[in-house]
Amino acid sequence: MALIPWDPFRETDRFFDDDWLFPIVPRSRLAEPAMDVYETDKEVIAELNLPGVDPDKVNVSVKDQVLRVSGSMEEKKEEKGKGYWKQEIRRGSFERAVRLPIAVEEKKVEATYEKGVLKVTMPKAAAPRTETKVKVKAKGK
Repeated sequence: MALIPWDPFRETDRFFDDDWLFPIVPRSRLAEPAMDVYETDKEVIAELNLPGVDPDKVNVSVKDQVLRVSGSMEEKKEEKGKGYWKQEIRRGSFERAVRLPIAVEEKKVEATYEKGVLKVTMPKAAAPRTETKVKVKAKGK
């Protein structure tokens, strides 16, 4: 008789792996593309991992200091005769939106796609933000 070593976390791992745990949240929201946002002296740059995505099906926009990237990944129809045990390859649409920490030139945004990585380059706005001081008026004095 073979002995099976006891693993106290095995059942916990299985609990979180099951699909029934989050049935309300669609799969596309659970599998958003990873994004890095950083700045250089002259630009704000966002990089997204989008392997296998057709660049023609990706939309990039910047409005009111919000970068929005959306698109779709090719839907594959389930082939008859294949008995899938698990399907984890992402398909369908995705969207990521992030508020930018500083103002950028919205009309000069550029996006490039190379080796599965989308790079969005946004030049910083020329005019720095100015601080406005407001004098407090006391009522009742």
